[in-house]
Amino acid sequence: MQCDPVSNEMAGTKPRSREVFFAAWEGHFANPTINSRVIEIKATENGIAANEIAGSISCFQADGRDCVGYWIAKAHWGKRFASRALELFLKEEPRRPLFATTASTNTASRRILEKCGFRLTGFRMGEETERYVAREIAEFELA
Repeated sequence: MQCDPVSNEMAGTKPRSREVFFAAWEGHFANPTINSRVIEIKATENGIAANEIAGSISCFQADGRDCVGYWIAKAHWGKRFASRALELFLKEEPRRPLFATTASTNTASRRILEKCGFRLTGFRMGEETERYVAREIAEFELA
């Protein structure tokens, strides 16, 4: 799901190889300071109910701050899964303040953060890295 070109364009990210993706997540699960969750939804196909992975959400340290990030598979956009996952995650994650960023053009993610109590604190230009493209970033804080 993280290789989808439309998702990466919206998020301002560069896709990672399968090996890099799984190595990063192994590191997340091994690090006690990172709270990572898989977002599962109940799906029905041919009348059979099953759980389906719809995305991920985590709290992690970046630049000395506790940050929240999430990713939802494109097939599940617009169905409130990101909002619901963030609402539930914030109930279990005690750290505050929490920070989040999104591409300034990602209006859906901006709405989700604001709906969940994050306050827009400003904008900055994000630099190009091996993971991100250079673009304007909206910064948020949850006190």
